[in-house]
Amino acid sequence: MAEQTRPVRFLLGGERRELSTIDPNTTVLNYLRCMERRVGTKEGCGEGDCGACTVVLGELDGDRLRYRAANSCIQLVGALDGKQLLTVEDLAAPDGSLHPCQQAMVDCHGSQCGFCTPGFVMSLFALYQEPGEPDRNRIDDALAGNLCRCTGYGPIAAAAQMMKSGAMKASDRPDRFARRAGETIAALKALDDGAMAGLEADGRRYFAPRSADALAGLLLDYPDATILAGGTDVGLWVTKQLRRLSPIIYVGEVAELKRITLDERWIEIGAAVTYTEALAIIEAHYPDIAEMMRRLGSEQIRNAGTIGGNIANGSPIGDSPPPLIALGSHVILRRGDHRRELALEDFFVDYGKQDRQPGEFVAGVRIPVADPKRILRCYKISKRFDQDITASLGAFALTLAGGEVEDIRICFGGMAPIPKRARQAEEALKGKTWNRENVEGACWILSEDYTPISDMRASAQYRLRVAQNLLRKFFIETTEPTARTRIIAERRAAHARA
Repeated sequence: MAEQTRPVRFLLGGERRELSTIDPNTTVLNYLRCMERRVGTKEGCGEGDCGACTVVLGELDGDRLRYRAANSCIQLVGALDGKQLLTVEDLAAPDGSLHPCQQAMVDCHGSQCGFCTPGFVMSLFALYQEPGEPDRNRIDDALAGNLCRCTGYGPIAAAAQMMKSGAMKASDRPDRFARRAGETIAALKALDDGAMAGLEADGRRYFAPRSADALAGLLLDYPDATILAGGTDVGLWVTKQLRRLSPIIYVGEVAELKRITLDERWIEIGAAVTYTEALAIIEAHYPDIAEMMRRLGSEQIRNAGTIGGNIANGSPIGDSPPPLIALGSHVILRRGDHRRELALEDFFVDYGKQDRQPGEFVAGVRIPVADPKRILRCYKISKRFDQDITASLGAFALTLAGGEVEDIRICFGGMAPIPKRARQAEEALKGKTWNRENVEGACWILSEDYTPISDMRASAQYRLRVAQNLLRKFFIETTEPTARTRIIAERRAAHARA
């Protein structure tokens, strides 16, 4: 196919930028520090954990402007196309007066060594752009992806509360970014001519197709290309493994892959839909999955990462597949003009191997709509409560009829080379009374379904014991409605008790 591309176009603050001859593996962080000399954005971990590199991206949402925080250390520069990139240098007004989120940090003494401060300020700026005054849960979510070991979070959380309260001057709200939103929207619209953006340098290439047909054609031409969505995994190949990827095909501009549709049977989520964008509809149907999504990464990660990417990379500890498999979800695949659909559990073949042919891509996932008769729970076990890699994740979908198990699906991540159902334990429970005795029998059968390994996150013995205890917990929750085992809607109390 023809590979006509135009430069990557975006706004840096209010200024237009065009890039065409830059290494596609360049991160936004390195672009800012090395080429624009905007050194307020810091490098800490280089893997999207510490938040020192946080920037804010402005994107068109219909005719509105939406601001979201992002990790610049793992975001590749090509993904800036069509967006506004804001750094801490952009926030103060031309006369030197601080933005309300900056002033609140000063007033609340929210900085000591200062290394993390620009990242915190940018996360606060993104929070400032949201309507209404945030409660403490919302503040905790917004700051969970920023690490501070000096000040601690008390003064910073206080700054988050102050910046939109009556304590700040009313003249500062709305801020100048809101006042200039119309100009920014017009400038962003002017960047988009409908053509495919691309980069090329030193023989390495980057493509950002705009349609599923264009994506399918590119992957037939380049079947070994690296498919890039949110970059929350691929970005680490560049920053930690020091790989030089080529070609890179970015799916974040493919219109068909950014859609969410709902009918009587399925919620269909395109492969380029971010966790943040999917959260509302997931929460409406499956609050447990939504809570798991809130914990799987920081706000910066959820703003970039996609459910489709979490499925496509095939990790045995990916958080999305276990609950989706427990529900009986399907994955949609496409290669050229050929489309196919298969049960998600059949997509995972072995460690690092999926049922995906060269040139084939994940187009989306179909999740059954909520059934009032089906009970779903999922439990993420990790060393940190928020923003940590899973040691084990258990998902349970149960349908009861007259006190007996009509159907049950149990799936764990972190217990096998792939996300895997506990079929023997399921069979031991089907048709049986849902009682403690039968559940205890199924707990011991889990040792026949799984042979977990020991690694830096957990021992094999711990993982198996956890799996058994999670099945017991699920039983308690479905038989003792007053049992206080949940954290949904009471996260502050859960943190206080921890």
